[in-house]
Amino acid sequence: MSLKSSNQVETNRYQLEVEVDADTFEKALNQAFHKQGKKITIPGFRKGKAPRAFIEKYYGEQFFYEDAVNAVYPAALDEAVKAAQLRLVDDKIDFDVVSVGKDGLVFKAIVTTWPEVSISDYKGLEATKTPVEVTDEDIEKEIQKVQERNSRMITVEDRPAQLGDAVVIDFEGFVDGVAFEGGKAENHTLDLGSGQFIPGFEEQVVGHSTGEEFDITVTFPEDYQAATLQNKEAVFKIKLHEIKQKELPTVDDDFAKDVSEFDTLEAYKEDIRKNLLESREKAAQDEIEAQLIDQLVEKLQGEIPEALYQNKINDDLRDFAYRLQSQGLDFNTYLKYTGMDQNSIRDHFKPQAEKQVKVRLALEKIAELEEIKTTAEEIEAEFEKLAKTYNMEVDKVKSFISEADLAQDLAVEKAVSIVRDTAKITEKKD
Repeated sequence: MSLKSSNQVETNRYQLEVEVDADTFEKALNQAFHKQGKKITIPGFRKGKAPRAFIEKYYGEQFFYEDAVNAVYPAALDEAVKAAQLRLVDDKIDFDVVSVGKDGLVFKAIVTTWPEVSISDYKGLEATKTPVEVTDEDIEKEIQKVQERNSRMITVEDRPAQLGDAVVIDFEGFVDGVAFEGGKAENHTLDLGSGQFIPGFEEQVVGHSTGEEFDITVTFPEDYQAATLQNKEAVFKIKLHEIKQKELPTVDDDFAKDVSEFDTLEAYKEDIRKNLLESREKAAQDEIEAQLIDQLVEKLQGEIPEALYQNKINDDLRDFAYRLQSQGLDFNTYLKYTGMDQNSIRDHFKPQAEKQVKVRLALEKIAELEEIKTTAEEIEAEFEKLAKTYNMEVDKVKSFISEADLAQDLAVEKAVSIVRDTAKITEKKD
């Protein structure tokens, strides 16, 4: 197999003329015969027993050509692409047979290639950084969240219900003196102030004590789900069985021991401060990187094939569908719920996909301009890191991630570092 010619026919499109030698094509014909011959009946022979020569004489010598062409075409095109030193985009390939016969196969294929892009002035970009600080109030808010997670509900008997309590009630609703469907429940737990019930209901429970029976009057909203109740005034008969309030744990050294690995509250607070500071510093750095990335996209020059964008959308939609599936939701069901179709959701994903493609192209070009190299040791270390992350054997990771792709990813990371390390960062002022 050999590449006869490679010619650019338009931007990011090349026509390759490829020759498959006679011996290679003859082997493909034999493989096609062994695969298809068992199904063929020729007069004078039992089914599947006719020699290839008789089949070709009976049906024509071109009988096995199509299967043979399909068999040799992928490998021949791959070799030709390598010989032409092209990097293909996964896209429709225009294929045309020039000649085929005992002397071999010649075909032409028009392929879409990775775009040639340019970028300059990527060093010394300017960005602003949000000041990072952690106040005592921030730490107290974090502790309050932990208090909430470790709270418990206790029964209250010495006061009326108030907002923030949970009450256990029986209720039954009436419109014009007639009970309505769905308006009755017993021993129902209701968090006062949660907005779980229609406006005005929870507020009228406030002030009543355990054991009381009372009526409340509310009006259903005009957009209430049951059309027969919209804008209707209703009376609910209530019996209050129990009042519960949330009890938060006392914040002291014992609290710190219970919720963390630290023996003192002071040490626990310092750890919270440290973690918040690290988290906010990372967010600030991510914000800087986002500013720099936006500038790289603006500086990128080149005509990018639509196929690159569409392939990225395909990848993003596939990942999105997997995430939905992990949450127990089918992708088509999601589209139905949101009123979207395949075209509209692709349009929704396209802007981000276009940006991601441009960012990748910009960083790959910077890696090329900076002559960034990735060592075998770095690649192997990354394989081991991925294996640990996904709890897999290294060889398993290597089976679905190519060394070349991983090397390119590492080069891109180094390109990001160059852009970031040479940038001029000023602190944002209030």
